[in-house]
Amino acid sequence: MSEFNNLKLEVADEIAVLTISRPAALNALNSETLDELNVALTEIEARDDVKVLILTGGPDKKDNAFKSFVAGADISEMVNFSAAEARAFGMRASVPFFKLMNMRQVTICAVNGFALGGGCEISMACDIRIASENATFGQPECGLGIIPGFGGTQRLARLVGMGRAKELIFTCDSIDANEAYRIGLVNKVVPCEELMDTAKAMAKKIASKGSYAVSIAKAAINNGYDMDIKNAVEMEANLFGITCSTHDKAEGMGAFLERRAANLTDF
Repeated sequence: MSEFNNLKLEVADEIAVLTISRPAALNALNSETLDELNVALTEIEARDDVKVLILTGGPDKKDNAFKSFVAGADISEMVNFSAAEARAFGMRASVPFFKLMNMRQVTICAVNGFALGGGCEISMACDIRIASENATFGQPECGLGIIPGFGGTQRLARLVGMGRAKELIFTCDSIDANEAYRIGLVNKVVPCEELMDTAKAMAKKIASKGSYAVSIAKAAINNGYDMDIKNAVEMEANLFGITCSTHDKAEGMGAFLERRAANLTDF
């Protein structure tokens, strides 16, 4: 695996933990970090020994507390952008963000502290979001005279509905973890000290299932979301047929009928 300046990667028991670590900048996303994310995610996706990826943020530099998941995009880098440079920056972020969304591994975002701007946006690119009680979400870009540029105007509306997305983006209000849960932005809220244990427990549970089937289900959900229902159901039937031709289907159904634990190995 590659070495990184702003990321830390650990792999154990079919679970990868990728930590964004720019403690002096509250883990803000700059160009180097985005490029490193792209490299890391490409390498993780190619690994058959990784079934689930947990994305999280590292601790603060001063007191080692978890104050920020990702505080946003790096404004010190953006401040002098031209229109063309800003567009390029947004497209640069879209590459690793789409990898999180579409990679065959399930992606869980474990959010501790600030998830503002680009931090909220990268969490939304993941399949599942678990927030600690100290998490704060928001899209404050309009208060800086810009709009969300890492997918925020699109993914937020798809997750929480157009009305709530417009309110959050137009007002620049931040919301706490419980409100994020209430509106459907996060899947679960847990005490700060339980965040990573909860994420790893969920990852372990997902990894124990048929990983090829889970990856196909992920693709079906993603690809069918914007289709009309007739074509989406037809696509699902095609993918259902594919999964019924696998070793895992024969093993899983055989184990069910024989009342034993299944040994699901496809990926």
